[in-house]
Amino acid sequence: MRTIGLIGGLSWESTVPYYRVINETVREARGGLSSARIILSSLDFAEIAALQHANDWAGCQRVLCDAARALRAAGAECVAICTNTMHKLADEVEAAAGLPLLHIADATARAIQAAGLSQVGLLGTRFTMESDFYRDRLQTRHGIDTLIPAAEARDTVHRIIYDELCQGVVCPESRTAARDITAALAAQGAQGIVLGCTELPMLLHAHDSVVPVFDTGVIHARHIARWALGEA
Repeated sequence: MRTIGLIGGLSWESTVPYYRVINETVREARGGLSSARIILSSLDFAEIAALQHANDWAGCQRVLCDAARALRAAGAECVAICTNTMHKLADEVEAAAGLPLLHIADATARAIQAAGLSQVGLLGTRFTMESDFYRDRLQTRHGIDTLIPAAEARDTVHRIIYDELCQGVVCPESRTAARDITAALAAQGAQGIVLGCTELPMLLHAHDSVVPVFDTGVIHARHIARWALGEA
């Protein structure tokens, strides 16, 4: 089994499910007491979030690239970033590590294609929804078109992620707001909803949407496990 290198803590609320799902997938495949070989670099999300909101992506890059190099030195054979937003720096992190980076958008795209869909709504941080790095990858590499919410709704989702979910808080009124936003995207033609922030599954579930929901964290974690097993 190959050794996985995870960059987590972005936030730790979603890194915990990564660890669980990867190990569950390995146990399902191998049985018994089998578990994954994982090296985890868990970052201080307060530092990263401050850099993000200061638009200091060079600072973010330094932190993540240092983590990637440390994972390789510790024996990792791949790098996986346990969040969507920081895939903005995926190419730089992969180059710094000198290892394959298992990209969350590629894993998610394969799940969308397996469901027979070609146009999805994207929820996530403002950085993920408004930047090109995620939507362009879905379109250019996988032929999947992406819709994003209106500006006010993007602000709402961004606030919920940072002020609530990343701090372990789930508010009923925020769930209602998120349901309304997903319904609006479906009304605009979204055939499915990509939960493009790994904390959003704390808030939204399949029954909260009239169209299929794609939990990017779980999808990514399963892909990582299959890679470690030599199946992907």
